[in-house]
Amino acid sequence: MSNDKNSGRSWGQIAGNLAWPVISLAFIAVSLWMLQVKLEAEVSSDPVVRAALAEGAFWDDMRVVSDAIIARLMQIPWEGYLFSGLATLVAYAALAWYDRISLMHLGRLKDVSWPYVCLSSFVAYALGHNVGASVLSGGAVRLRAYSAKGLAKTEVASLVAMGSFTFGYGVALLLGVVLLFAPELVAPLARTVPLLATLEPGIRVIGGGLLCICLLYILGSLLRLKPLRIGRIEISYPSPGVVARQTIAGPIELLAAAAIVFFALPHSGNPGFPVVLGAFLISFTVGLVAQVPGGVGVMEAVFLALMPDIGATSVMAALLVWRLLYLLIPLAMSGPIILAFEYNQLRRRGCG
Repeated sequence: MSNDKNSGRSWGQIAGNLAWPVISLAFIAVSLWMLQVKLEAEVSSDPVVRAALAEGAFWDDMRVVSDAIIARLMQIPWEGYLFSGLATLVAYAALAWYDRISLMHLGRLKDVSWPYVCLSSFVAYALGHNVGASVLSGGAVRLRAYSAKGLAKTEVASLVAMGSFTFGYGVALLLGVVLLFAPELVAPLARTVPLLATLEPGIRVIGGGLLCICLLYILGSLLRLKPLRIGRIEISYPSPGVVARQTIAGPIELLAAAAIVFFALPHSGNPGFPVVLGAFLISFTVGLVAQVPGGVGVMEAVFLALMPDIGATSVMAALLVWRLLYLLIPLAMSGPIILAFEYNQLRRRGCG
Protein backbone atom coordinates (compact mmCIF):
# COMPACT_ATOMS: atom_id res chain seq x y z
CA MET A 1 0.00 0.00 0.00
CA SER A 2 2.81 2.35 0.89
CA ASN A 3 4.48 1.50 -2.41
CA ASP A 4 1.32 2.60 -4.23
CA LYS A 5 1.36 5.88 -2.35
CA ASN A 6 5.03 6.42 -3.14
CA SER A 7 4.36 5.54 -6.75
CA GLY A 8 1.49 8.03 -6.84
CA ARG A 9 3.64 10.74 -5.39
CA SER A 10 6.46 10.00 -7.82
CA TRP A 11 4.13 10.13 -10.80
CA GLY A 12 2.70 13.40 -9.47
CA GLN A 13 6.18 14.83 -9.10
CA ILE A 14 7.10 13.73 -12.62
CA ALA A 15 3.94 15.33 -14.00
CA GLY A 16 4.68 18.53 -12.08
CA ASN A 17 8.25 18.64 -13.35
CA LEU A 18 7.11 18.11 -16.94
CA ALA A 19 4.25 20.64 -16.86
CA TRP A 20 6.22 23.82 -17.52
CA PRO A 21 8.54 22.31 -20.17
CA VAL A 22 5.47 21.04 -22.04
CA ILE A 23 3.77 24.46 -21.76
CA SER A 24 6.96 26.16 -22.97
CA LEU A 25 7.23 23.83 -25.97
CA ALA A 26 3.57 24.48 -26.78
CA PHE A 27 4.15 28.24 -26.67
CA ILE A 28 7.16 27.87 -28.97
CA ALA A 29 5.37 25.55 -31.40
CA VAL A 30 2.28 27.75 -31.78
CA SER A 31 4.36 30.93 -32.03
CA LEU A 32 6.69 29.47 -34.66
CA TRP A 33 3.73 28.21 -36.69
CA MET A 34 2.13 31.67 -36.64
CA LEU A 35 5.50 33.16 -37.52
CA GLN A 36 5.96 30.87 -40.50
CA VAL A 37 2.50 31.68 -41.83
CA LYS A 38 3.11 35.44 -41.51
CA LEU A 39 6.53 35.33 -43.14
CA GLU A 40 5.49 33.12 -46.04
CA ALA A 41 2.42 35.32 -46.65
CA GLU A 42 4.63 38.40 -46.93
CA VAL A 43 7.42 37.04 -49.11
CA SER A 44 4.92 35.29 -51.42
CA SER A 45 3.69 38.71 -52.59
CA ASP A 46 6.46 38.39 -55.18
CA PRO A 47 5.16 36.01 -57.92
CA VAL A 48 8.59 34.44 -58.42
CA VAL A 49 9.00 33.80 -54.69
CA ARG A 50 5.42 32.47 -54.49
CA ALA A 51 6.19 29.96 -57.21
CA ALA A 52 9.38 28.88 -55.40
CA LEU A 53 7.45 28.39 -52.15
CA ALA A 54 4.79 26.34 -53.93
CA GLU A 55 7.29 23.97 -55.49
CA GLY A 56 10.00 23.81 -52.81
CA ALA A 57 10.31 21.54 -49.78
CA PHE A 58 10.17 22.84 -46.18
CA TRP A 59 13.89 23.62 -45.96
CA ASP A 60 13.79 25.35 -49.34
CA ASP A 61 10.94 27.51 -48.04
CA MET A 62 13.00 28.38 -44.94
CA ARG A 63 15.92 29.38 -47.16
CA VAL A 64 13.67 31.71 -49.17
CA VAL A 65 12.35 33.31 -45.97
CA SER A 66 15.83 33.63 -44.41
CA ASP A 67 17.14 35.29 -47.58
CA ALA A 68 14.34 37.86 -47.30
CA ILE A 69 15.21 38.55 -43.65
CA ILE A 70 18.93 38.93 -44.46
CA ALA A 71 17.98 41.43 -47.17
CA ARG A 72 16.08 43.43 -44.54
CA LEU A 73 19.09 43.33 -42.21
CA MET A 74 21.20 44.81 -44.97
CA GLN A 75 18.70 47.66 -45.34
CA ILE A 76 19.02 48.80 -41.69
CA PRO A 77 21.17 51.98 -41.75
CA TRP A 78 24.41 52.15 -39.79
CA GLU A 79 22.93 54.65 -37.33
CA GLY A 80 20.21 52.11 -36.53
CA TYR A 81 22.85 49.59 -35.49
CA LEU A 82 24.76 52.31 -33.61
CA PHE A 83 21.79 53.47 -31.53
CA SER A 84 20.72 49.88 -30.91
CA GLY A 85 24.23 49.14 -29.64
CA LEU A 86 24.17 52.16 -27.32
CA ALA A 87 20.75 51.12 -26.01
CA THR A 88 22.20 47.67 -25.23
CA LEU A 89 24.96 49.25 -23.13
CA VAL A 90 22.38 51.28 -21.20
CA ALA A 91 20.26 48.17 -20.61
CA TYR A 92 23.16 46.15 -19.19
CA ALA A 93 24.31 49.10 -17.08
CA ALA A 94 20.81 49.23 -15.56
CA LEU A 95 20.92 45.47 -14.95
CA ALA A 96 24.19 45.91 -13.07
CA TRP A 97 22.47 48.64 -11.08
CA TYR A 98 19.90 46.01 -10.00
CA ASP A 99 22.68 44.12 -8.20
CA ARG A 100 24.12 47.33 -6.81
CA ILE A 101 20.73 48.28 -5.36
CA SER A 102 20.41 44.80 -3.82
CA LEU A 103 23.84 45.13 -2.20
CA MET A 104 22.78 48.51 -0.83
CA HIS A 105 19.65 46.91 0.66
CA LEU A 106 21.80 44.20 2.27
CA GLY A 107 24.29 46.71 3.65
CA ARG A 108 27.13 45.13 1.67
CA LEU A 109 27.69 47.90 -0.85
CA LYS A 110 31.23 48.66 0.35
CA ASP A 111 32.28 45.01 0.15
CA VAL A 112 31.93 44.67 -3.65
CA SER A 113 33.40 47.13 -6.17
CA TRP A 114 31.32 48.58 -8.99
CA PRO A 115 33.45 46.94 -11.77
CA TYR A 116 33.08 43.53 -10.07
CA VAL A 117 29.30 44.02 -9.83
CA CYS A 118 29.15 44.95 -13.53
CA LEU A 119 31.01 41.82 -14.64
CA SER A 120 29.08 39.50 -12.31
CA SER A 121 25.74 40.94 -13.35
CA PHE A 122 26.67 40.87 -17.04
CA VAL A 123 27.56 37.16 -16.96
CA ALA A 124 24.55 36.25 -14.81
CA TYR A 125 22.05 37.97 -17.10
CA ALA A 126 23.80 36.80 -20.29
CA LEU A 127 23.39 33.19 -19.17
CA GLY A 128 19.95 33.69 -17.61
CA HIS A 129 18.45 35.35 -20.70
CA ASN A 130 19.72 32.62 -23.04
CA VAL A 131 19.37 29.48 -20.93
CA GLY A 132 16.00 30.34 -19.37
CA ALA A 133 14.99 29.91 -15.71
CA SER A 134 17.04 33.06 -15.14
CA VAL A 135 16.55 33.03 -11.37
CA LEU A 136 18.30 29.65 -11.16
CA SER A 137 20.92 30.00 -13.89
CA GLY A 138 21.77 33.61 -13.05
CA GLY A 139 21.54 32.80 -9.34
CA ALA A 140 24.19 30.09 -9.70
CA VAL A 141 26.56 32.62 -11.28
CA ARG A 142 25.92 35.15 -8.52
CA LEU A 143 26.39 32.52 -5.82
CA ARG A 144 29.82 31.71 -7.22
CA ALA A 145 30.79 35.36 -7.77
CA TYR A 146 29.51 36.98 -4.58
CA SER A 147 30.49 34.10 -2.31
CA ALA A 148 34.05 34.89 -3.34
CA LYS A 149 33.49 38.35 -1.85
CA GLY A 150 32.32 37.00 1.49
CA LEU A 151 28.53 37.06 1.04
CA ALA A 152 26.63 34.22 2.71
CA LYS A 153 24.31 31.99 0.69
CA THR A 154 21.28 33.59 2.32
CA GLU A 155 22.56 37.03 1.31
CA VAL A 156 23.08 35.92 -2.28
CA ALA A 157 19.57 34.45 -2.32
CA SER A 158 18.21 37.78 -1.07
CA LEU A 159 20.23 39.61 -3.73
CA VAL A 160 18.78 37.39 -6.49
CA ALA A 161 15.24 37.83 -5.15
CA MET A 162 15.68 41.60 -4.89
CA GLY A 163 16.96 41.83 -8.46
CA SER A 164 14.03 39.78 -9.76
CA PHE A 165 11.63 42.00 -7.83
CA THR A 166 13.22 45.15 -9.27
CA PHE A 167 12.65 43.77 -12.77
CA GLY A 168 9.04 42.81 -12.01
CA TYR A 169 8.44 46.18 -10.37
CA GLY A 170 9.74 47.93 -13.49
CA VAL A 171 7.48 45.82 -15.72
CA ALA A 172 4.45 46.61 -13.53
CA LEU A 173 5.20 50.33 -13.62
CA LEU A 174 5.67 50.62 -17.38
CA LEU A 175 2.95 48.13 -18.33
CA GLY A 176 0.55 49.90 -15.97
CA VAL A 177 1.25 53.22 -17.70
CA VAL A 178 0.86 51.68 -21.17
CA LEU A 179 -2.42 49.87 -20.37
CA LEU A 180 -3.92 52.81 -18.48
CA PHE A 181 -3.09 55.60 -20.92
CA ALA A 182 -2.88 53.72 -24.23
CA PRO A 183 -5.15 50.65 -24.00
CA GLU A 184 -5.70 50.78 -27.76
CA LEU A 185 -2.20 49.38 -28.23
CA VAL A 186 -3.44 45.96 -27.12
CA ALA A 187 -6.39 45.91 -29.55
CA PRO A 188 -4.50 44.31 -32.50
CA LEU A 189 -3.32 41.51 -30.20
CA ALA A 190 -6.94 40.72 -29.28
CA ARG A 191 -7.58 39.66 -32.90
CA THR A 192 -4.92 36.96 -32.53
CA VAL A 193 -5.68 35.93 -28.94
CA PRO A 194 -9.50 35.77 -28.49
CA LEU A 195 -9.17 35.73 -24.70
CA LEU A 196 -7.82 39.29 -24.76
CA ALA A 197 -10.93 40.46 -26.60
CA THR A 198 -13.00 39.64 -23.52
CA LEU A 199 -10.53 41.53 -21.33
CA GLU A 200 -10.33 44.58 -23.60
CA PRO A 201 -12.98 46.66 -21.73
CA GLY A 202 -11.01 46.21 -18.52
CA ILE A 203 -7.55 46.97 -19.92
CA ARG A 204 -7.47 50.39 -18.23
CA VAL A 205 -8.55 48.80 -14.95
CA ILE A 206 -5.70 46.30 -15.19
CA GLY A 207 -3.25 49.12 -15.90
CA GLY A 208 -4.57 51.17 -13.01
CA GLY A 209 -4.39 48.14 -10.73
CA LEU A 210 -0.72 47.58 -11.58
CA LEU A 211 0.07 51.21 -10.80
CA CYS A 212 -1.83 51.01 -7.51
CA ILE A 213 0.23 48.01 -6.46
CA CYS A 214 3.41 49.96 -7.25
CA LEU A 215 2.10 52.95 -5.30
CA LEU A 216 1.32 50.78 -2.27
CA TYR A 217 4.88 49.45 -2.37
CA ILE A 218 6.25 52.99 -2.40
CA LEU A 219 3.93 54.08 0.43
CA GLY A 220 4.88 51.00 2.48
CA SER A 221 8.50 52.07 2.27
CA LEU A 222 7.85 55.75 3.01
CA LEU A 223 5.60 54.95 5.99
CA ARG A 224 8.02 52.24 7.16
CA LEU A 225 5.21 49.72 7.57
CA LYS A 226 5.75 46.44 9.37
CA PRO A 227 6.98 43.47 7.28
CA LEU A 228 4.28 41.71 5.30
CA ARG A 229 3.82 38.09 6.43
CA ILE A 230 2.51 35.42 4.05
CA GLY A 231 2.64 32.14 5.95
CA ARG A 232 6.25 31.61 6.93
CA ILE A 233 7.48 34.17 4.43
CA GLU A 234 8.28 37.67 5.69
CA ILE A 235 8.68 40.52 3.23
CA SER A 236 10.29 43.69 4.58
CA TYR A 237 9.90 47.02 2.83
CA PRO A 238 13.26 48.44 1.68
CA SER A 239 14.32 51.95 2.63
CA PRO A 240 12.94 54.87 0.58
CA GLY A 241 16.39 55.34 -0.98
CA VAL A 242 16.40 51.76 -2.26
CA VAL A 243 12.83 52.02 -3.56
CA ALA A 244 13.63 55.30 -5.33
CA ARG A 245 16.54 53.62 -7.12
CA GLN A 246 14.36 50.64 -8.06
CA THR A 247 11.76 53.03 -9.48
CA ILE A 248 14.41 54.45 -11.80
CA ALA A 249 16.53 51.38 -12.61
CA GLY A 250 13.69 49.00 -13.53
CA PRO A 251 12.06 51.21 -16.17
CA ILE A 252 15.43 52.34 -17.58
CA GLU A 253 16.49 48.77 -18.35
CA LEU A 254 13.18 47.95 -20.05
CA LEU A 255 13.06 51.21 -22.00
CA ALA A 256 16.61 50.63 -23.25
CA ALA A 257 15.92 47.00 -24.20
CA ALA A 258 12.82 48.04 -26.16
CA ALA A 259 14.83 50.83 -27.81
CA ILE A 260 17.14 48.20 -29.35
CA VAL A 261 14.18 46.93 -31.39
CA PHE A 262 12.83 50.42 -32.09
CA PHE A 263 16.05 51.71 -33.65
CA ALA A 264 16.35 48.60 -35.83
CA LEU A 265 12.83 48.99 -37.28
CA PRO A 266 12.33 50.82 -40.60
CA HIS A 267 11.02 54.40 -40.52
CA SER A 268 8.23 53.56 -42.95
CA GLY A 269 5.21 52.26 -41.05
CA ASN A 270 6.98 52.53 -37.71
CA PRO A 271 4.19 52.71 -35.09
CA GLY A 272 6.32 54.72 -32.63
CA PHE A 273 8.16 53.91 -29.44
CA PRO A 274 5.07 53.49 -27.17
CA VAL A 275 3.77 50.63 -29.35
CA VAL A 276 7.22 49.02 -29.50
CA LEU A 277 7.52 49.33 -25.72
CA GLY A 278 4.08 47.81 -25.16
CA ALA A 279 4.85 44.91 -27.52
CA PHE A 280 8.20 44.35 -25.81
CA LEU A 281 6.73 44.34 -22.30
CA ILE A 282 3.91 41.95 -23.19
CA SER A 283 6.03 39.54 -25.24
CA PHE A 284 8.99 39.51 -22.86
CA THR A 285 6.70 38.91 -19.88
CA VAL A 286 4.86 36.06 -21.62
CA GLY A 287 8.21 34.52 -22.57
CA LEU A 288 9.43 34.70 -18.98
CA VAL A 289 6.23 33.26 -17.52
CA ALA A 290 6.34 30.38 -19.99
CA GLN A 291 10.08 29.96 -19.28
CA VAL A 292 10.85 30.14 -23.00
CA PRO A 293 14.61 30.81 -23.36
CA GLY A 294 15.04 34.22 -24.97
CA GLY A 295 11.29 34.35 -25.69
CA VAL A 296 11.90 32.40 -28.92
CA GLY A 297 8.84 32.60 -31.15
CA VAL A 298 6.69 34.28 -28.51
CA MET A 299 8.24 37.72 -28.99
CA GLU A 300 7.98 37.49 -32.76
CA ALA A 301 4.32 36.46 -32.65
CA VAL A 302 3.35 39.31 -30.29
CA PHE A 303 5.32 41.94 -32.21
CA LEU A 304 3.78 40.87 -35.53
CA ALA A 305 0.28 41.01 -34.02
CA LEU A 306 0.80 44.51 -32.57
CA MET A 307 2.52 45.91 -35.67
CA PRO A 308 0.35 44.98 -38.66
CA ASP A 309 1.62 47.93 -40.72
CA ILE A 310 5.25 46.75 -40.74
CA GLY A 311 6.35 43.83 -42.88
CA ALA A 312 6.99 40.57 -41.07
CA THR A 313 10.54 40.33 -42.43
CA SER A 314 11.34 43.83 -41.12
CA VAL A 315 10.03 42.91 -37.65
CA MET A 316 12.03 39.68 -37.75
CA ALA A 317 15.17 41.58 -38.75
CA ALA A 318 14.74 44.06 -35.88
CA LEU A 319 14.23 41.26 -33.36
CA LEU A 320 17.24 39.45 -34.79
CA VAL A 321 19.31 42.57 -34.07
CA TRP A 322 17.90 42.56 -30.53
CA ARG A 323 18.79 38.89 -30.03
CA LEU A 324 22.26 39.46 -31.41
CA LEU A 325 23.05 42.50 -29.24
CA TYR A 326 21.09 41.65 -26.09
CA LEU A 327 21.49 37.85 -26.01
CA LEU A 328 24.09 36.25 -28.27
CA ILE A 329 27.03 38.67 -28.12
CA PRO A 330 26.81 38.96 -24.27
CA LEU A 331 26.63 35.14 -24.10
CA ALA A 332 29.79 34.82 -26.22
CA MET A 333 31.57 37.45 -24.11
CA SER A 334 30.61 35.79 -20.83
CA GLY A 335 32.69 32.67 -21.56
CA PRO A 336 36.12 34.34 -21.34
CA ILE A 337 34.99 36.28 -18.23
CA ILE A 338 34.05 33.03 -16.46
CA LEU A 339 37.36 31.41 -17.44
CA ALA A 340 39.33 34.44 -16.20
CA PHE A 341 37.43 34.42 -12.90
CA GLU A 342 38.02 30.71 -12.30
CA TYR A 343 41.70 31.07 -13.21
CA ASN A 344 42.11 33.90 -10.68
CA GLN A 345 40.35 31.80 -8.03
CA LEU A 346 42.78 28.93 -8.65
CA ARG A 347 45.75 31.26 -8.42
CA ARG A 348 44.55 32.64 -5.10
CA ARG A 349 44.34 29.11 -3.74
CA GLY A 350 47.90 28.45 -4.87
CA CYS A 351 46.90 26.06 -7.63
CA GLY A 352 48.05 28.21 -10.52
